[in-house]
Amino acid sequence: MDKDGSIAPEAGRARTRAQAPLKLEEFLPYRLNVVAALTSQALSRIYAERYGIGVPEWRVLVTLGQYRVMTGKAVGEHSHMHKTKVSRAVALLEKRQLLARRANRADLRESFLSLTPAGRAIYEELAPGALDFARRLAEVIDPADRAAFERAMARLTERSRALAAETVGKAANSE
Repeated sequence: MDKDGSIAPEAGRARTRAQAPLKLEEFLPYRLNVVAALTSQALSRIYAERYGIGVPEWRVLVTLGQYRVMTGKAVGEHSHMHKTKVSRAVALLEKRQLLARRANRADLRESFLSLTPAGRAIYEELAPGALDFARRLAEVIDPADRAAFERAMARLTERSRALAAETVGKAANSE
C-alpha cells in the first residue's frame, strides 16, 4: 500500500489477476487458438521456405490434392477459410501454374479448380513431410491417451460447429 492508503499498482494488478473471472491463459478457446497458431506457424516454415507458399495457398493445394476437383466455395467450406482468402490463394497458385481453373458450364459464376501436374508434384512431395510433422507433434501425447484425445477433438469440433450455427441462427433471427 502507498503512503496515501491506495494500493500500489503492482499489488493491484496481482489482486486483479487473482480475482479476474476470466483469465485469458486459462480460457479454452484462447488456448486452442494458441495451439493452432503455433502449429500453423511451425508447419508453414516447412512449405514456405521450400515452395514459397503461405498458409492459405497450402490449404488450397492440399485440399485439391485430396479431392482432385472442387469449386472455390467448396474449398473454402472444407478448409474453413473465408472466400476472399480462398480467392487470393487460388489466384496466386494459378499465377504460379500450380492450379488450373475450368469454367462450370452449369453455373458460369464459379469454376472447377484442380492441380496442374506441377501442383500435383508439390502435393505429392510435401505430403510425407506434413504427415511427419503431424506425427512429431502428436508424439507428446501418451499412446494410451491418443484415443481419448481424438474423441475430445471430435467432440470439440462438433460442439464448435453447433455453437457457430447457433450464433448464425440468432443473428439471422434478430434482423
